[in-house]
Amino acid sequence: MTKRVLLAMTSHDKKGNTGEATGAYLAEVSHPLEVFRTAGFEVEFASVRGGKVPLDGVDRNDSINAAFLDDEKTMAKLHTSLPSAEVDPSRYDAIFFAGGHGAMWDLPSDPGFASVATRIYERGGVVAAVCHGPAALVDVKLTDGRYLVAGKDVSAFTNDEERAVKLETVVPFLLADRLAERGARLHEAPLWQKQVSVSERLVTGQNPASATATAEAVVALLAKPTAKP
Repeated sequence: MTKRVLLAMTSHDKKGNTGEATGAYLAEVSHPLEVFRTAGFEVEFASVRGGKVPLDGVDRNDSINAAFLDDEKTMAKLHTSLPSAEVDPSRYDAIFFAGGHGAMWDLPSDPGFASVATRIYERGGVVAAVCHGPAALVDVKLTDGRYLVAGKDVSAFTNDEERAVKLETVVPFLLADRLAERGARLHEAPLWQKQVSVSERLVTGQNPASATATAEAVVALLAKPTAKP
């Protein structure tokens, strides 16, 4: 049976009160999509509010980004994404949270995606996130009341990376600190280097350089019979 992945994204398009645009980071959408499609998976798009997803990091020098942007069918799906509140978790083998700074504002408090992540994980599916995407997981709890990330190996955008882009006082909280507060065991690579952590059926990546490898780890988990919901 064909595996189905929900690619989950932010709907937030401004970096705090700076006036600077943001959204979902394109390479953290396009590169995982390429990996999943190559594996023969079906991929559907969802965002917090649904509809058109704002994009950040739109770099056409990246050939995968360019192919994504030039694919009319894919862009049409991105512009008509499903609202998180309308997602049926039973349809998906995995959920993959793309990053981008917008994720810091709306993913942590979104009840729709939190519920979907819990239900997919507890059905035996995979929950994955890259860069700022793990912001979606900071308040996700399992039905026994434990945080999903508690006691698990996790990678996400680091405090040093946030300081390097001079947004440490703009974002509502430092992602690495919040994950640690929730009991996650953080694994960090040097600035902008690839880092992926796999812990049970939770897959997380540190930054845009980790997007492809994070998706590849999801594919590997879904290839195991024990990962079937």
